[in-house]
Amino acid sequence: MSREILLLMATAASIGFLHTLLGPDHYLPFIVMARARNWTKIKTVWITILCGLGHVGSSVILGAIGVAVGFSVGRLESVEAFRGDIAAWLFIVFGFLYFIWGVRKAIRNEPHKHFHIHKNGEKHIHPHKHSEDHTHRHTEESKKSITPWVLFTIFVLGPCEPLIPILMYPAAKNSVVGLIVVTAVFCLVTIGTMLAVVLISTLGITLVSLGKLERYTHAIAGATICLSGIGIVFLGL
Repeated sequence: MSREILLLMATAASIGFLHTLLGPDHYLPFIVMARARNWTKIKTVWITILCGLGHVGSSVILGAIGVAVGFSVGRLESVEAFRGDIAAWLFIVFGFLYFIWGVRKAIRNEPHKHFHIHKNGEKHIHPHKHSEDHTHRHTEESKKSITPWVLFTIFVLGPCEPLIPILMYPAAKNSVVGLIVVTAVFCLVTIGTMLAVVLISTLGITLVSLGKLERYTHAIAGATICLSGIGIVFLGL
C-alpha cells in the first residue's frame, strides 16, 4: 500500500472522528430520543448505526458516481451543500413539531383528581393521568415506530462534507483499492464515534433524575433537535 494511501487513511480517521465529535447533530438526536422514548440499549445502538450508515452511505454513493462519471469536485460540493441545507431544515421542522407534541403530552399527563360521591354521601378522590388511557398508549406506540425512520431519512439527506473533496477524490487518483480503503476507514470511524458518544451519554443521562420535569422529556428532546438544526443553519456547526 502506497505512502499516500496510508496518509489518507490516517487523515480519514482523524477527520471522521473530529467531524462527528464537533457536529452535535450526529449524536444529540439519539441521546435525547433514547431518554424520551425509553429506548433499550440495543434499540439505541441499531437506530444509531442505521442512521450512521444512511449518513455516510449517501455521500459515498454520490462520491462514487462523481468519480466514475468525472464530475468536478465543485459540482459535487454544491450538491452536498444543498443536501445539508435540506437536512438542517428538516431537523428544525421535525424538532419543533416534536416539541409542540411533547408540550401537549406533558400538559395532558399532568396529574389531576376525579371526585366520586357515593350514595351514602362518602367522597372518593381518584388521582388520574391521561397517559393511562389505552387510546393514548396506542397513539404513542404508533409514533414510536415512526420516529426512527424520520431520523433515518434526515440522516440520509445529511452529507459528510469532508468525505468527497478531501478523501475520495485524492484516493481515487491513486487506485480503486485505495479509494475503497480510505472510504471504509472514514465510515467506520464516523459511525463508531457516533455510537460511542451516544452510548456513553445515554448511560450518564439514565443516572440523572429530572423529577417533576420528567414528563417534559419529549418536549426537551424536540427542542434539542430543533436547536441542533438551527445551529447547523445559522452557526455552521
